[in-house]
Amino acid sequence: MKRLAIFASGSGSNAEKICEYFLQREDVDVSLIFTNNPMAGVIKRACKLQIPVVFFDKKTFYHTGKIPQILQNEGIDLVILAGFMMLVPPMLVDAFPNRMINIHPALLPKYGGKGMYGHYVHEAVVNAKETQSGITIHYVNHHYDEGNIIFQATCDVEPTDTADDVAHKIHALEHEHYPRVIDEILYKR
Repeated sequence: MKRLAIFASGSGSNAEKICEYFLQREDVDVSLIFTNNPMAGVIKRACKLQIPVVFFDKKTFYHTGKIPQILQNEGIDLVILAGFMMLVPPMLVDAFPNRMINIHPALLPKYGGKGMYGHYVHEAVVNAKETQSGITIHYVNHHYDEGNIIFQATCDVEPTDTADDVAHKIHALEHEHYPRVIDEILYKR
């Protein structure tokens, strides 16, 4: 059985879609959900799906080996970032080389890097008068949004679109593609 761990800091809609995608599968288990935000919506979603949640603080994440050890003890095959807002520390990236992926709400390398997440990305896309945006699923390395690209999907950005309009289009792409791409990555190994 392939075992997944999801890291999320926010509402958890992507985490929930991933969990639902694999719910009836006997060959894949979403084993744990990690969060650094005790108020994150992902907690309620995880409880509804009966998936254990691991809370951690910044000190634990950056200055101890506790998180990599939990992942290794649980036999996690793939670590998935789904709306996770912290830069992953080198010790964790190094513990899961090419086994940690992230989704970014833009077509990298555009609109990536520190501070480029969520609504900030969509505002930048609209302000730049881009005609397309999309999602990028990529491996995680030691830098924000610089890991090798695995998959991209696009959507049109109309001249009348607001950042909220773009966000809705991006969420639809995320929910459609992220679980499927995770499935493909699991079985390429």
